[in-house]
Amino acid sequence: MKRVLITGGAGFLGSHLCDRFIKEGHEVVAMDNLITGSLNNIEHLMANEYFSFYHHDVSKFVHVPGDLDYILHFASPASPIDYLKMPIQTLKVGSLGTHNLLGLAKVKKARMLIASTSEVYGDPLVHPQNEDYWGNVNPIGPRGVYDEAKRFQEAMTMAYHTFHGLETRIVRIFNTYGPRMRLNDGRALPAFMGQALKGDPITVFGDGSQTRSFCYVDDLVEGIYRLLLSDYAMPVNVGNPSEISLKEFAEEIISLTGTESKLTFMELPKDDPKQRKPDITRAKEILDWTPKVDRAEGLKITLDYFKKELGI
Repeated sequence: MKRVLITGGAGFLGSHLCDRFIKEGHEVVAMDNLITGSLNNIEHLMANEYFSFYHHDVSKFVHVPGDLDYILHFASPASPIDYLKMPIQTLKVGSLGTHNLLGLAKVKKARMLIASTSEVYGDPLVHPQNEDYWGNVNPIGPRGVYDEAKRFQEAMTMAYHTFHGLETRIVRIFNTYGPRMRLNDGRALPAFMGQALKGDPITVFGDGSQTRSFCYVDDLVEGIYRLLLSDYAMPVNVGNPSEISLKEFAEEIISLTGTESKLTFMELPKDDPKQRKPDITRAKEILDWTPKVDRAEGLKITLDYFKKELGI
């Protein structure tokens, strides 16, 4: 049995990781300040003797009594609607929070995995994006608070790896979806589904030609778990390379939900990426990982979750 600290443990991805480590027979300590996470996501774990929860902001000093084998840093606002509303907190959790947790990992002699993002590539000039691409990011644009927090997080993590010999792992996460997403988090999938289920017009930004690639959460968690247990310290893309335009995706949601909602087009937000598709060659070769859940299957599961949340 390993003892694992998961920051952002009450969030969408963090709660699924808590489930996975409990299922694997490990002890899990979840930590979250609940500014975007919800205790509802981990309520089913509260009675488990191998699960505990700390209500804490990792941007402040972090103390966890006892041994730790692994630290997974998933604390951060992750959707534009959140990090545009909380720019300072977003920068602090990526910088101060990462520094605090790397220090904790050093003291505990724990292996640390950080949740980086495809947003480190910015609005990419390379397609698909591989890990050797340095990115095209506007540091002072509205999205810079998230993009640069994650880029700094990677740099700090690699510095601890090279200078202190700390065991570290870096996962670059592409668009992920599934149960426990928030309907109001501003990202395309919950926004489209929420609007469709309510019969509202579906809002597409720009002309809808910009592309995204959507990975089901169980596939993502599998990739993260394999990366943590690997001996590879450089960044690894984890995502689904099945690419679709947002206009096509909105039409897919209309078909799936059976709604009569129509598309409505609004101005594209500043610095919104035009293309997003992971090159997962490294994950295939090093982790023997590829996504298994196709979009039709994953969307149906996610739709059922949202229907339940809305009482439909």
